[in-house]
Amino acid sequence: MSHRVPVRLTVNGVRHELDVEPRLLLVHALRDQLGLTGTHVGCDTSNCGACTVHLDGQAVKSCTVLAVQADGGEVTTIEGLGTPDSLHPVQEAFWDHHGLQCGYCTPGMIMAGADLLQRNPDPSEEEVRRALEGNLCRCTGYHNIVKAVMAAAQTGRGSISEPGPTAEGRESAAELAQEGLGA
Repeated sequence: MSHRVPVRLTVNGVRHELDVEPRLLLVHALRDQLGLTGTHVGCDTSNCGACTVHLDGQAVKSCTVLAVQADGGEVTTIEGLGTPDSLHPVQEAFWDHHGLQCGYCTPGMIMAGADLLQRNPDPSEEEVRRALEGNLCRCTGYHNIVKAVMAAAQTGRGSISEPGPTAEGRESAAELAQEGLGA
C-alpha cells in the first residue's frame, strides 16, 4: 500500500482536499480525481503543452508538476476560464478565427495564450509565437491559433478576470467542449 498525503488546492475557485500518492502528477489529479478532463494528456514528456493550466497565475505544464508541489495553490483549468454563456476572450477568438482543428491541443493553447495576455496585453506576433512554442498542434493550425491570440489581444480583454462576449446562439456546452473550447 502506498503512502498518501493530503493536498489542498483551489481549482477554478473551488477548494478541494485530496489524498494523493506523492508521485501523482497534477494533470492526473485534475483529470482522475476532480473529473476536469479538459486538461489533456498528450505526450507524457512535457513536449506538447496539451496539459497547460495556470498555477498561482502562471502557465505550467501540469504533467511536470506533482500534485503535492501544488499544495496550497490556485489552479485554473480550461473549464474555469469561461462558460458556454460567457467565453473567455481567448476562447471566443479561437472560435471566431478557427484556431482549432481536431481540438486536442486547443485547451493548452488557450491557456498559454491567456497567460501571455495576462502578462503582456499587447504582444507582437513574434511574442505570441514565442509564447506558444512550447505547445504543439499536430493539425498545422498555427496560423489561425496565432491569429486568434492576436485578435484576443486587440480586444483589450485578454485577462482571466474578464469574461468574453456571450456565446448566444452557440451549440451546447458539450459541443463546445468537443470543439476544444473546454467550456
